[in-house]
Amino acid sequence: MVPLSLCGKKLKLKQKLMLDKINITNILFIDLETAPQFSSYKELPDNMKKHWDKKAERIKKTEEEDPASIYDKAAIYAEFGKIICISAGYFKNETFRIKSFFGHDEKTILTDFAVMLQSHFNKPNSLLCAHNGKEFDFPYLARRMVINGIRLPDTLDLAGKKPWEIKHLDTMELWKFGDYKSYTSLELMTIILNIPSPKNDIDGSDIARVYWQENDLNRIMEYCQRDVLAIAQVMRRFKGMDIVKEDDIFFADQ
Repeated sequence: MVPLSLCGKKLKLKQKLMLDKINITNILFIDLETAPQFSSYKELPDNMKKHWDKKAERIKKTEEEDPASIYDKAAIYAEFGKIICISAGYFKNETFRIKSFFGHDEKTILTDFAVMLQSHFNKPNSLLCAHNGKEFDFPYLARRMVINGIRLPDTLDLAGKKPWEIKHLDTMELWKFGDYKSYTSLELMTIILNIPSPKNDIDGSDIARVYWQENDLNRIMEYCQRDVLAIAQVMRRFKGMDIVKEDDIFFADQ
């Protein structure tokens, strides 16, 4: 029997070899921002309200919390939330280019993003990368596309694919190095890897308020773009590369 310690070393070696072989210009880095579908619990249709009540009962942390008081958490569930911004970035030579899809019309956001994926990131060596993407971004995207009647791009259509055929990278999973119980936030990773922090005036817990109460989509978009840049910088660190310089970051016209 192979010692567990040796198995772990082999796993790390395989992971390192895989990263060495990946051309960073073949990766599309993405981040999502989501909000509850409605501005408040009372706006929920009755046929959805009863299902949110069941969900809230399972996720509440104290007896004082109720479905209405924790409705902002609906944003993280694809059945109750919606995508309001997708930021995507990629390396071209030594520059990093970022484009965002954002607005109130989720179907338009998803359609435009799906067209970009299918048109420009549908090659055999193309990869999608997000932080905690396998648990959140990728399935959330796919579910909301199905809900909106949008055909899944090949990179999000996982039905019948073998694990090695799925072209997804997850910087949080890479950081685990085989450790199943570890969760490390993107902000913490930027600190320990000496990368400029993506956080500024808001964080994820503010998105529902900024969207529904302040109607400030540009502020949310800028926050999302900073996260995409941070994910790309983390990947450069994984590959032993210097972080991209500020002068080499470009934003597509919104």
